[in-house]
Amino acid sequence: MKIGVDVGGTNTDAVVLAANGVLGWRKTPTTVDVYSGIVAAITQAISDAGVDRADVDCVMVGTTQFTNAVIQRKSLLPVGIIRLALPATSAIPPLTDWPDDLINEVGRNAYLVGGGYEFDGREIAPLDEFAVLEAARAFRQSGIQTAAITSVFSPMNGDMERRAAEIVQNEVPDIAVSLSCELGQFGLLPRENSTIINAALSQLSGHVVQAFRRALHELGLDVPLFISQNDGTLMRADDVQRYPVLTFASGPTNSMRGAVYLAGIQDAMVVDIGGTTSDIGMLRNGFPRQSTNFVDVGGVKTNFRMPDVLAVGLGGGSLVRDEGRLVGPESVGYELTNRAQCFGGDMLTATDIAVAGGWADIGDKSLVRADKATVDAARASIRQMLDVNVERMKTEAADLPLLVVGGGAILVDWPVQSVSNVLRPEFSSVANAVGAAIAQVSGEVERVVTLNEANRGMVLDEARQEAKDKTINAGATAASVEIIEVEQVPISYLPGNPTRLRVKAVGDLPI
Repeated sequence: MKIGVDVGGTNTDAVVLAANGVLGWRKTPTTVDVYSGIVAAITQAISDAGVDRADVDCVMVGTTQFTNAVIQRKSLLPVGIIRLALPATSAIPPLTDWPDDLINEVGRNAYLVGGGYEFDGREIAPLDEFAVLEAARAFRQSGIQTAAITSVFSPMNGDMERRAAEIVQNEVPDIAVSLSCELGQFGLLPRENSTIINAALSQLSGHVVQAFRRALHELGLDVPLFISQNDGTLMRADDVQRYPVLTFASGPTNSMRGAVYLAGIQDAMVVDIGGTTSDIGMLRNGFPRQSTNFVDVGGVKTNFRMPDVLAVGLGGGSLVRDEGRLVGPESVGYELTNRAQCFGGDMLTATDIAVAGGWADIGDKSLVRADKATVDAARASIRQMLDVNVERMKTEAADLPLLVVGGGAILVDWPVQSVSNVLRPEFSSVANAVGAAIAQVSGEVERVVTLNEANRGMVLDEARQEAKDKTINAGATAASVEIIEVEQVPISYLPGNPTRLRVKAVGDLPI
């Protein structure tokens, strides 16, 4: 039996999940200290399920805490930045195109030193160890507690980054170091950005993971703790302390995966309607389609493994204006139960329209001050927003089912264009926590290779086996591991016809 938890900016959801489905669930307000909200949600979910805590095998948690910290510019540390690249890559220095307010948080403590690799693993230049040492001394004098080290094509060979980290930590023993070879893909600048953000979150990640562990201790749950990452799989809690950026966008991913699990299907369109926005995505074989573009996080381009999600300004708290012709994007958000008219407030929201129209039964319908014309116009506006944006996310002519989940799922009670049918699964309001509970662990391999008829089979087999081994090392049972993605992309304009090869495997935890 597993417990899935989703810690959002507004609510903390918990579900108790067994082989036969959801046994109990609860939605509670997220608390400032994080852990007390988790304790409350899990306690009430276990009570609702009527089970013994001794029967719980593990706890899986999804969180938006790290994403919110970057977006809100909170709890970020100044970062010492070292790029191993000279004499190349000096034209565009670190932090280029970053928002000024975020630069003010991480500081301009950047050093470019000799080193780096070509795409085929040849050295651009030897590592300039003396320059790395000088940078480390500057970090120590400035009181910097965390560093980000990036090298050209380090995913091909991370030796220089690891040696540079060793030099920095010898000079500043307590410094936390983030290496780009452990985080990102090949593109230098987005990978560097991701590494800097990861370093800036190093202190917060420790606090958040400790809050999760404290919650389990208070609950008397001496079980393994896993945390969702943004590709729909799990990380050990210790790994999250080192790589908090890998949790970005885990919320929409969990909601989508939870939706298809609850509906008992593998391929679907999903719309997760919250208080302010709706996230629309597409799943194949139970996993979200991944974005092929750079992802903007807090105004910074990154190369995280993010689901391809379209965020639309439609939620349960979206304001209704102009006699129903305009719905959103402004929203009352978490103040919905205080400010919506059906709860005695003074703002006309999308939830009020659903209540007044008779397809949602919450609050007090008699308190809603909207005539039939306004309700009809608002309903038409909401319907058009969904029709247009669901169509935008389709990648094929065939129509798939549309799963509507989230607290705002009550807004939809009509057919949507470009889908075969609309489904609202049971427990859809806590699909995010369900998605965390059903998540698997994964392993991924990415490298540049030269493929030809003679070596293609051997190279692919080696990459598949390495991905499987990484998945088993992450905690999966060997018998459950399977390859779910093999991506081969030729790299243009380089000698030798190189190909970017990416292989991903997933497996089940031994519970």
